[in-house]
Amino acid sequence: MKRIDLKIGFQCNNLCRFCVQGNKREIYPNKTDKEVKEILEKNSRKSQGVVFTGGEPTIRKELVGWVKYASRLGYSAIQIQTNGRLFAYKDYCKILIAAGANEFSPALHGSTSAIHDNLTRAKGSFEQTVQGIRNLVSLGQYVGTNSVINKMNYKDLPNLAKLLAGLKVNQFQFAFIHINHIIASDPKLVEEIVPRHSQVEPYVKKALQVGIKAGIPVMTEAIPYCLMKGYEDFVVEEIIPDTDVYDADFQVEDYTDYRRNKGKAKGPLCSQCKYFKSCEGPWKEYPELFGWEEFKPVKNDEE
Repeated sequence: MKRIDLKIGFQCNNLCRFCVQGNKREIYPNKTDKEVKEILEKNSRKSQGVVFTGGEPTIRKELVGWVKYASRLGYSAIQIQTNGRLFAYKDYCKILIAAGANEFSPALHGSTSAIHDNLTRAKGSFEQTVQGIRNLVSLGQYVGTNSVINKMNYKDLPNLAKLLAGLKVNQFQFAFIHINHIIASDPKLVEEIVPRHSQVEPYVKKALQVGIKAGIPVMTEAIPYCLMKGYEDFVVEEIIPDTDVYDADFQVEDYTDYRRNKGKAKGPLCSQCKYFKSCEGPWKEYPELFGWEEFKPVKNDEE
């Protein structure tokens, strides 16, 4: 399935410490109603799906109308990528569902309010997001959550997985932090928020095992195969749909190509790895900060 990732603006009711969008909310205006509809119409004949994202799409009053417009244009998969807070209001969930939204991707970054709210810098956001997930599940919607792995939550991942399994989400994903330019330029922020891949590895595998045991599809993003031994089938990059991204004032026409050739990197020994062709490597900022020592090629004779 081909889809578009439509960033409708960068304003948000959270202020996540790790947000890959950095300070875009201070620089770029929201897309207008006309701009959004033009993008939807332009892509309606070649794309079957649309992801409304940002920023936080649910704080835009126009979102319901855009979902209706996308549905009328024939998009079969209409996803809301969100912090999930406004879904705590069940009536709002029902309005979006009636408009045509049929996939929901709320972000939950900890198993407790102490962890999640500290990361989002929004008091009460944990309770709202968890209630939002409950509401969507009770309404029979497809819910696939995303959690950003960072230094403040990686030890909590198994507990977070247990919470998500208990909430009966349809799938959950753990994505290694994509270091933005603000974090990369500040050694204090790097120390505060960015873990080492080797630290994360045992915890993310325990978390995946929770989902596997519960029969829930689980996956990771931006963790190379060499760090996923025994869990290689849960690397999401190979199944990410063909996506065009409409960002602030530019378009990425092939997000897979962007990730492979611009966003991520391969190290000096990666060509020796049996996963060289399928692995995308880590986000390029990570080895720029920490080097390549953790990434060891997997040989063909290794199980």
